[in-house]
Amino acid sequence: MSASATAYRVLARKYRPSTFAELIGQEAMVRTLSNAFATGRIAHAFILTGVRGVGKTTTARILARGLNCVGPDGAGGVTVAPCGVCANCRQIAEDRYSDVVEMDAASRTGVDDIRELTEGLLYRKPDLGRYRVYIIDEVHMLSRSAFNALLKTLEEPPPHAKFVFATTEVQKVPLTVLSRCQRFSLRRVPVETLAEHYRRIAEAEAVEAEPAALALIARAADGSVRDGLSLLDQAIALTDGKVTERAARDMLGIADRGRVFDLLASVLGGDAAAALDRLDHLYQEGADPLMVLQDLLDLSHFLTRLKLAPDAGLGDPIVEGDRERARPLAEKLPLPALARVWQMLLKGLEEVQTAPSAIQATEMVLVRLAYVADLPAPAELVRSLAATGGHAPPAPASRAPPSSGTEPVVAVAPAATALAAALRVEPEASTNPPPASAVEHDPMPQNFAEVVALFDKRREAVIRSHLRERVQLLAFEPGRIEFRPADGAPANLANRISQLLGEWTGERWLVAPSKASAGGEPTLREQEERRERDVRNEVAAHPLVQAVLETFPGATVTAVRERFAAEESAADEPSAELDPGDETGMGEDER
Repeated sequence: MSASATAYRVLARKYRPSTFAELIGQEAMVRTLSNAFATGRIAHAFILTGVRGVGKTTTARILARGLNCVGPDGAGGVTVAPCGVCANCRQIAEDRYSDVVEMDAASRTGVDDIRELTEGLLYRKPDLGRYRVYIIDEVHMLSRSAFNALLKTLEEPPPHAKFVFATTEVQKVPLTVLSRCQRFSLRRVPVETLAEHYRRIAEAEAVEAEPAALALIARAADGSVRDGLSLLDQAIALTDGKVTERAARDMLGIADRGRVFDLLASVLGGDAAAALDRLDHLYQEGADPLMVLQDLLDLSHFLTRLKLAPDAGLGDPIVEGDRERARPLAEKLPLPALARVWQMLLKGLEEVQTAPSAIQATEMVLVRLAYVADLPAPAELVRSLAATGGHAPPAPASRAPPSSGTEPVVAVAPAATALAAALRVEPEASTNPPPASAVEHDPMPQNFAEVVALFDKRREAVIRSHLRERVQLLAFEPGRIEFRPADGAPANLANRISQLLGEWTGERWLVAPSKASAGGEPTLREQEERRERDVRNEVAAHPLVQAVLETFPGATVTAVRERFAAEESAADEPSAELDPGDETGMGEDER
């Protein structure tokens, strides 16, 4: 192995910022810290939050250098622009400065680690610099006991101590710790800023990189400087020093933007076969199905923006090339159709992420989109039916074949006959709501069973299930229910029952749960099970049934069906279903 290979440093380390001036995308934090350093209002504890790779640990190290920098002449004070040449700056950069203690909370999570830190802090002053700086990375990984051991020191630290915490999950840090720190939320770095940053690094590395390729890498970085630098490093190695857009797409598994436009045009034109064919070509060339769906989602969002604001993306070099291709599509598509595409793609994205086969799930999403391409929006369908007096308009003779050119064929106007027929509107029916005085209420339930039947009638299946299985009735009278909730009953069950019964009957209902640990009737489910059990035992004891069970060893009575009154009244008439030799009046299927 050559010496150059062993000494190589990845771009993410080589171009790590050493001053706040080199830190990109965090202007608000830099301005706040600059003012604090200039006025001497430096907090004793900072907490830096944000996604991975935006500069949390880097900021902590720059803070440590700025607090201890003495300048080239050795007479400087605290500064946001550390010189980088004094002994303190050099030793901090080389991780051999005794007054800067960096601790990884992911591997040292216990209370003993924090106790060791705080005890050394109380009895040991800085050896070389002004401040002893403690940097705790991934601080949210500390245990609850470790956080508690840190509280007193955070509240009243010695004047020579500074704490800098970094975390990607600030919601896991106790509020008692957050309230003692000055918090900075580091933003995701914009795509344009990242692309320009990567361009400067490529020039410094003497690497030829196409702007479109850098834009793709910046997009894939998702606001993380470090992620993008790792991708740029990989792209340089892949292309041997000349990063092209095609190579970046192949590396990232991203489909060609123009072909994604063609795919969306086929889907919105209702041509499922062409859409599946285009997807298959992309998949065979290495495109990730999830990334294809993500591109379609981004494209539908861009079309919606272009529909509402024709100047959307103007001046943006990354989407400037998409504007001319997207404008005709945005003009032809109505806003409800775009909203429907967005919702279906968003739902499909979740399916693809959890499906056993990503390509199969993506194909099903495209088929669904193509199937609904020519369905009208609900508002358009209602207007169409109202204009035709409630009759469905004639169905189109056939779907127009997809265009072979680049212009998309989008059919959104014709109504589907089956859907229109299912939603017929009676012309005589008034669309105005009835006056309040004309609202009809349900009759007042006279017993608990009628209450359950009313919830069944109103299609409140969840509450009906709770009434049958988790309510033990203590007292009932019209307008008042007292019950003991069984295990599993929701806490707001009584309020919901009272509210709905009041709306349906027009009367005030008092529904009160009891805290008594015993008493009350069995639940309706338990009563039904007991009745079924008693009836089954009664039938099993019938001589005729016993004779059948003796004739067929191993047979059991699994269910008993009771006759209705109407069937019993017709039992005296001759019927082909009765056994002529059966004097009990039971048919074969009732035995």
